[in-house]
Amino acid sequence: MDREIWIAVCAHRLQRQWRTVDPEQLDELAADLWEDERLRALAPDDAATLWLEPLASAGGQHPGRSRLGG
Repeated sequence: MDREIWIAVCAHRLQRQWRTVDPEQLDELAADLWEDERLRALAPDDAATLWLEPLASAGGQHPGRSRLGG
């Protein structure tokens, strides 16, 4: 899958988790996830879901609070 499309789909999945986070920040996060070869090998929705798993069990906190300015 094309890099831009993968990032867009992944960012959309992340936005479903964090509707109040700036979409540009979610695009940046999705681009970071693309850099992980293990995640990039997955479908973007699956990669986002896998990445979100530890956060979901931690009470749904924002990822990398300092990175997202929170």
